[in-house]
Amino acid sequence: MEQHRQQLEQQHPRSYQVVKAATVVTAGGSLLLLSGLTLAGTVIALTLATPLLVIFSPVVVPAAITVFLLLAGFLASGGFGVAAVTVLSWIYRYVTGRQPPGAQQLDQARMKLAIKAREMKDRAEQFGQQQVTGSQAS
Repeated sequence: MEQHRQQLEQQHPRSYQVVKAATVVTAGGSLLLLSGLTLAGTVIALTLATPLLVIFSPVVVPAAITVFLLLAGFLASGGFGVAAVTVLSWIYRYVTGRQPPGAQQLDQARMKLAIKAREMKDRAEQFGQQQVTGSQAS
């Protein structure tokens, strides 16, 4: 397994690293952007909703809603941030060859897909040769 990955890296060292880097930037950047947007949305919603709730409701109801909105927004923002850092960390460990949890399953799945694709290509070539042979015989 490890030997196959090293052979792939020797065959395509630069493009392999570029694809990995693009994946890290895309996944991590998306999650970090989502975390930041959630935090900004929470602060804006809280800023707009709090005065209206205080003016038009009894004091206890807006306080409870405000606390709920604060907690939900900050927990969601923190959760997205933790998820982004976790994904970036996993991808970094995978790219550097430290074998994070699940890396072997990912490599096995990639190998199975490559084997099946090769088999399908061979079968298609055989089928094409049979068609050419069959049409020439008629």
